Amino acid sequence: MNLSKSLYTKGIQCPKALWLKKYKPSVLTPTDEQAQAIFETGNIVGDLACQLFPDGMEVPYTTNYDEMIATTKEWLEEGVPNIYEATFNYEGILIMVDILKVDSDGVSIYEVKSSSSVKAIYLDDVSIQYYVLQNIFDKMGFSIKSASVVHINNEYVRGESLELDKLFKIVDVTSEVQGLQSNISSILKEFETYLEDRVNEPDIDIGKHCNKPYECDAKNYCWKVQRQIPDYSIFNIFNLGSKKQVELYNQGIIDIEDIPGDFDLTANQAQAVENYKSKASYIDKENIKAFLKNLTYPIYHLDFETYQQAIPQYKGIKPFEQIPFQYSLHIEYEDGTLEHKEYLSKDSIDSRYELAQKLCEDIPSDVTVLAYNMSFEKGVIKRLANLFSELSTHLLAINENMQDLMLPFQKKWYVTPSMQGSYSIKYVLPALVPEFEKAYKELECVQNGSQAMNVFANLSKLREEEKVKMRTSLLEYCKLDTLAMVKILNKLKGEI
Repeated sequence: MNLSKSLYTKGIQCPKALWLKKYKPSVLTPTDEQAQAIFETGNIVGDLACQLFPDGMEVPYTTNYDEMIATTKEWLEEGVPNIYEATFNYEGILIMVDILKVDSDGVSIYEVKSSSSVKAIYLDDVSIQYYVLQNIFDKMGFSIKSASVVHINNEYVRGESLELDKLFKIVDVTSEVQGLQSNISSILKEFETYLEDRVNEPDIDIGKHCNKPYECDAKNYCWKVQRQIPDYSIFNIFNLGSKKQVELYNQGIIDIEDIPGDFDLTANQAQAVENYKSKASYIDKENIKAFLKNLTYPIYHLDFETYQQAIPQYKGIKPFEQIPFQYSLHIEYEDGTLEHKEYLSKDSIDSRYELAQKLCEDIPSDVTVLAYNMSFEKGVIKRLANLFSELSTHLLAINENMQDLMLPFQKKWYVTPSMQGSYSIKYVLPALVPEFEKAYKELECVQNGSQAMNVFANLSKLREEEKVKMRTSLLEYCKLDTLAMVKILNKLKGEI
């Protein structure tokens, strides 16, 4: 069938996605920057995990898989203790085992993942490797001793140096993988049946599998192109897969406009449906007034940008911890005057202390600090306070004085149909300040948080001229974030 382990797990999630990948790849959503960054991280983590199994050899990658298979066989016969990217093919199923540990009494499979836990789909990944190896090794006199997933330990805190035995967790999944073996033949036959027909797509409806365990790259095609599901539909009001959503969808109801008036809804769901149907805005002036009364001038509008490291590079950092590298601060005075301050870390060095120090210089300990979804900003500041005891009192005082601009929208004190039931700033900002949507699109290089994260993480790889350009782009983006908060607040003031 010409299946790889990645195609096998894609088929496990949805056979239609597998069919499209094989025969109609043009309809799939291309890999974005974030997905590419995850892929690159996976390679780095994989290379590092190999150091847990020293004295090994890596099978050189080539598009001629027969060469890789031959090299693997040769090294097995020579008794190489650890083979990285060990390659095998059984009846058209091609696998590359991340780490194959070879002992005199059998082999052990190690699948390396850059996540912080063992997910169900990983068991399917390992199970197809086990299936292939078992069928091949039965004829070679080898046995499979065990199968394990190697993943990141997100509780590990880096010291002066990286301790690989603490950074990684090795989880034995042999029994789970063996339990899946009895189903593999029937799964492969099902895939074969689908793939024999190269013309007609599998007739598989949308559902929870479109997002779990990953958002499918065929989702846009299945949802928007084939079913014309609008950006805001019944799927936004109900949890995907909920009984109510399934009930409506099975009745052919997708548009919120078509939800029957007597359909059983919770109070929040009914309000969301009513707001959308009426096309009217709802503004609770009294509660908004009370919210604004709690804010004292000058107001310090704060926004952080952060990035993550799967492999912590600096002392005191956990894997995947949010590391602040930038902030923007718009200081709004009572007469409407604005003052702007900002900080952007240098690349390739640990700038957390300098950032925390600058933050304490820029924000007094007794002023109103405003953030949008303040739990994120508070989390960043709390971690800095825990790290730098001499700045702790000041930093925690900033947290104590923080207010959340998201609150009026989260509490539904301000609702418009164009917010599509969301209180995310992604929807609130264009609803209240439509001209800002264009402003973000006109930014060069960095237009959202994911791009900011990726740009900063890759700054060290750039030539100096390009680096200067990207740093400017980062500053402009973050500055626009806090200016947007100023505009949203002014819009709220205008309503009372």
